[in-house]
Amino acid sequence: MKTKLGVIYGGMSSENEVSKVSASYVLNNLDKDKYDIYPIYIDKEGKWFCEEKEIDNYINFLKDMDILFPVLHGLYGEDGTIQGLFELIKKPYVGCKVLASSVGMDKIYAKTIFKAAGINVAPYVYVKRLNDKYILVDKHFNEEILSLEDIIPKIEENINYPIFIKPSNQGSSVGITKAHNTKELEEGLLDAFNYDRKILLEEGINGREVECGVLGNEEVIASSVGEVIVKSDEFYSYDAKYNDETTITEIPASISKELSDEIRKQAIKAFKAIDGKGLSRVDFFIENNTNKIIINEINTLPGFTSISMYPKLFNNIGISYSDLLDKLIDLSKE
Repeated sequence: MKTKLGVIYGGMSSENEVSKVSASYVLNNLDKDKYDIYPIYIDKEGKWFCEEKEIDNYINFLKDMDILFPVLHGLYGEDGTIQGLFELIKKPYVGCKVLASSVGMDKIYAKTIFKAAGINVAPYVYVKRLNDKYILVDKHFNEEILSLEDIIPKIEENINYPIFIKPSNQGSSVGITKAHNTKELEEGLLDAFNYDRKILLEEGINGREVECGVLGNEEVIASSVGEVIVKSDEFYSYDAKYNDETTITEIPASISKELSDEIRKQAIKAFKAIDGKGLSRVDFFIENNTNKIIINEINTLPGFTSISMYPKLFNNIGISYSDLLDKLIDLSKE
């Protein structure tokens, strides 16, 4: 008997369009002999559809499935929100559970856990918005309320330019800017608050950007390591990810076996540190001159498009796209 599989995509986040592309590849690569596949689309307003017909009671609809496969990126999809819904209706689902999803989505709390696990992170500053004021949060989570004019020099005291300004709870590089001076820092900070009330400001690392996939629950394997080479933008921005044909990925990355082994080990450690399950893609920097490995972030629901790193990284070690989907579905049953 076939497994009734609900593939959920779209969502109310700024990454709705990316999710639709990921889902199209997942749907095309699932084994039709194993699964009765129900494509479930959530629009930007939060309405649910299956085969373009609106679902009146999505709770009952989901309860009728055997397994749920969220192919959602960003808020309400990979931040633990929908995972909590799946837990409430007691349905197995692909990917990380509530805690790992929410921590992985929040760049600041992920960094806090990575530091506790002894994984290198870039120097950073945490800022929150409070009406027309700004809150500087120190490493012990003490808070200081400041004006924009007063908080800028405090940031500059703590980290060096270039500074990456990142909304704490966005993915796909949405809302991220790179500041080289005070004016750009101020503009970037104001822009980032359009996306989130919590902002991570991070010292730029002069190095190479590499990524590693992980797969498993308790017994976790790591993929090969791939490198992202951005030619026409200053960093791996949203545009560089999805629209720039000059951005290339090199799999496996041209690095030593020792470095590759250490990155794979650190990827599994980061995944376990946030209590990950199923899958994640872990992004690192290799600092120029020192070869120091610095974690950038963990992505608990990585892209599944034709250009996405996660399936490519596993394909490189002999796990095809379809086999990868089967393994993820099997892991959800454990």
